[in-house]
Amino acid sequence: MYRIQIIHGPNLNLLGLREPGIYGTQTLASINEMLTTEAKSLGVTVEAFQSNSEGALVDCLQATFGQKDGIVINPGAYTHTSVALRDAIAAVGLPTVEVHLSNIHKREEFRHHSYIAPVAVGQICGFGAESYRLGLRALVQHLQTTQP
Repeated sequence: MYRIQIIHGPNLNLLGLREPGIYGTQTLASINEMLTTEAKSLGVTVEAFQSNSEGALVDCLQATFGQKDGIVINPGAYTHTSVALRDAIAAVGLPTVEVHLSNIHKREEFRHHSYIAPVAVGQICGFGAESYRLGLRALVQHLQTTQP
């Protein structure tokens, strides 16, 4: 059974309240519930973590080493600024899928660059909360085809 770490970055604790026209009306709790249900149907386990602090996110990433099989991460605004998150993902060496609720490539220019994408197996964005489900499914499929 694969063990997947779900990581939610800054401001995602405000989902459902924060700019619903961009990020939708689902709460973080409802997204985590959806991921738990999806994980059961896929025969995997998930553990969710959210922080607004870059250091806490790095600590969570480092804690996956030897404990998890893969990572689904929505780094939020740290996508565009954090070499530290990028380096932590590279350091643990786990297959990682980057997800975003909005299509970052259709938004402001500064959101078009991701420090995470080069160390991720893939990126899914623009499908609202469904981006998480698609990311989890893609990660599990990747694990099934690359690991015995």
